[in-house]
Amino acid sequence: MRFRKFGPLDFNVPVVGQGSWEMPERGNAVEAAKEALRAGIEQGMVHIDTAEMYGSGKSEELIADAIGGLPRDRLFIVSKVLPSNAFYAGTIKACEASLKRLRLDYLDCYLLHWRGHHPLSDTMTALEKLVTDGKIRSLGVSNFDVKDVQEAESYLHREPLTCNQVLYNLHDRGIERKLIGYCSQRNIAVVGYTPFAQRKPPEPTSEAGKVLATVAARHSATIRQVILAFLVRLAGTFTIPKSAKIDHVRENAGAGNLLLEQTDIRAIEAVFPAPTRDVPLGMV
Repeated sequence: MRFRKFGPLDFNVPVVGQGSWEMPERGNAVEAAKEALRAGIEQGMVHIDTAEMYGSGKSEELIADAIGGLPRDRLFIVSKVLPSNAFYAGTIKACEASLKRLRLDYLDCYLLHWRGHHPLSDTMTALEKLVTDGKIRSLGVSNFDVKDVQEAESYLHREPLTCNQVLYNLHDRGIERKLIGYCSQRNIAVVGYTPFAQRKPPEPTSEAGKVLATVAARHSATIRQVILAFLVRLAGTFTIPKSAKIDHVRENAGAGNLLLEQTDIRAIEAVFPAPTRDVPLGMV
């Protein structure tokens, strides 16, 4: 697994982490999901992303069970505050509730999930307070385009903006036009969510399917691994696929050591082109 600096932090984070959106909430599937998370950690995917919104806190509780007993300093745990809770006092209360569900003393990074009606200045001030109080190590945002990131930065006085978590997959490459470049200049990590676009891979007989299969065969990899490797090909980028199954987790982890060649990248870009004009920031 490859690791790289996470924005301004003096902390190396795996390029492929683990998401937890829509994790199972009941039955045997819950135990299987916990085993999958632990298997991912064993493979080096120690960046685990969650949010108070996911399962109304159930995701955080599931993660707490999965990571229980593991060395805390090995893990990089991220959660998010809902916009409806993102007023000053609400942000602090939401973070404390997430810590309680996760059974942790601190989060490695805490994000505003997306912009809401509460003043962004109040949210950023609260996030800085949480860093000062030792409840979070760093702060960030999610689903922010360039102007939103710039505004968030303008309200920070003591702490840097560490990351921006955004939609990024082969079908949603709009962030490559300006957002990734801006974040790179500002040393802000870009964490891509929903890397498989909530859809099946292209049909094997399609042009896109043939290209991905050819690249995968060249590297003795799978198509899913090729997709993940493409999404972390740029400096400062990370991806957080979700999987509740051990075989998928191990497959995802295998992408962490896959380095695509320029010929691979050009071939993929030809069948999954980036937009040629600015487009609204994608979000799911």
